[in-house]
Amino acid sequence: MALAALFGMLASGHAAASAAEHRLRGSAPGATAWTPDLLVREQRPANGSRARAVLYVHGSTFPSALSIMFKFEGKSWADDLNDAGFDVFGLDFAGYGGSSRYPDTPDTGARGRADEAAEQIERAVRFIMKETGARRVSIIAHSWGTVAAGRFAGSHPEMVDRLVFFGPIAQREGPTSQEPIPAYNFVTTDAQHARFLGGVPASEAPVLVERDFPAWAQAYLDSDPESRTRNPVSVKVPAGPDADLAQAWSGRLPYDPALIRAPTLIVRGAWDPVTNNADASWLKQALSRSPKVDDVSIARATHLMHLEEGRVALYAATRAFLQAGRRGRGRVARSP
Repeated sequence: MALAALFGMLASGHAAASAAEHRLRGSAPGATAWTPDLLVREQRPANGSRARAVLYVHGSTFPSALSIMFKFEGKSWADDLNDAGFDVFGLDFAGYGGSSRYPDTPDTGARGRADEAAEQIERAVRFIMKETGARRVSIIAHSWGTVAAGRFAGSHPEMVDRLVFFGPIAQREGPTSQEPIPAYNFVTTDAQHARFLGGVPASEAPVLVERDFPAWAQAYLDSDPESRTRNPVSVKVPAGPDADLAQAWSGRLPYDPALIRAPTLIVRGAWDPVTNNADASWLKQALSRSPKVDDVSIARATHLMHLEEGRVALYAATRAFLQAGRRGRGRVARSP
């Protein structure tokens, strides 16, 4: 090993991982039913093992490169999972990052609803199983992504090893929203920054990893090739997640948690307004057929904990839960 590479590995605290991008081809031009191309990022551990596959499912406004794959203070969540021996995959839903954009057709309503997203997760999981030889795949899902992941896991319990629901959406019994929901939202980096600072009590210091935000913001704009052609400069994202959230908070969660059979971790920030104590309690009870449901609340953290100082505790809780599922099973996927 070259000295420069060795010193870099020691400085970062983890061995170098190998990264790849896989494109899952959708329908051909002119096909009757449109199916998007999907980008699935992969980051293998330093030893190249693909024995323990885990798929990350992002939330409503930024793709996998800006979440599990983004390095804060020199290390990403994927790096941490690699250090524990996991082969990490990150899916970009249609309309985000490296995946296809929805065709511009009139009167389509909000694009990117949970039912479509669940089908995209299925495509990604089937690809991962074929590519790695895994019999089942663990899934880490964030925010609205937990709705799509929950829908998939309930429909295909045989394909899911363990579930991590990070800042999950739960059902609330509120009134049905009368606000119209557009097909898309346009999100500026200023709006993202304000959102990332929200949730922290006024008496507390901010918890966002602020020094890395400028690089994150530029990468966010880069995730949409047309972002810099708009005024203001903004990233176009499907608004389907807003419709799913409105449905969930008016008493109609878009999936049935009782169909899930996988052990599940609910992990959330103590300052998360999207997943409060009542939400976590409801979801834990609704996961009635899961053989194990853990609920971990992390202090001084919000809904965007993976971008904050509390991410280290998030990494640790996730890693411990996923590793617990591997002990004593004697079941591994093949390695190339």
